[in-house]
Amino acid sequence: MKGTLYIISSPSGAGKSSLLKALFEQHNNDNSMYLSVSHTTRPPRPGEVDHVHYHFVTVDEFKNLIERQAFYEWAQVFDKYYGTSRELVQQALQNGQDVFLDIDWQGARQMRKMEPEAKSIFILPPSLEELRQRLVKRAQDSEEVIANRMNKAQREISHYNEYDYCLINDDFDQTLNDLWSIINANRHTRVIIENNEGKTLENLLAGYDGQDDQS
Repeated sequence: MKGTLYIISSPSGAGKSSLLKALFEQHNNDNSMYLSVSHTTRPPRPGEVDHVHYHFVTVDEFKNLIERQAFYEWAQVFDKYYGTSRELVQQALQNGQDVFLDIDWQGARQMRKMEPEAKSIFILPPSLEELRQRLVKRAQDSEEVIANRMNKAQREISHYNEYDYCLINDDFDQTLNDLWSIINANRHTRVIIENNEGKTLENLLAGYDGQDDQS
């Protein structure tokens, strides 16, 4: 049974990475989910592991992959390249795994054109002010960087209505439960369709007149 492709997007600080981490920790004991690992030409940061956090490649290697049309989508951010491997995603889907892509709204648009059956989920912060406070509490960025992130966040949030589902992350545990509910519901729908070889509900109920209902 083929897996489902999930596109996950959010502005920085909305909690997307934490939600995905918790989702995999709590619900991936059977290895039924796969988090897509992007290719990048930027150097590894301290603690990052090749093929775990990113597939680290040279610029020449990346450009060769572009020529081979090996990416679903790719982008150049300043002088660094980032891309999503078509082969790795398809391999996981064919293995029956649900695949999760952590990409922005622009990448999501590209993916939906190529994979129209993909499900897309946008993670929203409770408010812009709460988002700003989360970025400040990180104590990782200057005020200028935070201001730039906030401007970018507003642009990203304006595209929330392009997604199948929107989750407001004001309560982490509840949002995690909602995220899992979406995945679980899609799995059950998929099982019903595939187990009945595409038969419609009318086909399955044909001839049933309710006489066996003893309630």
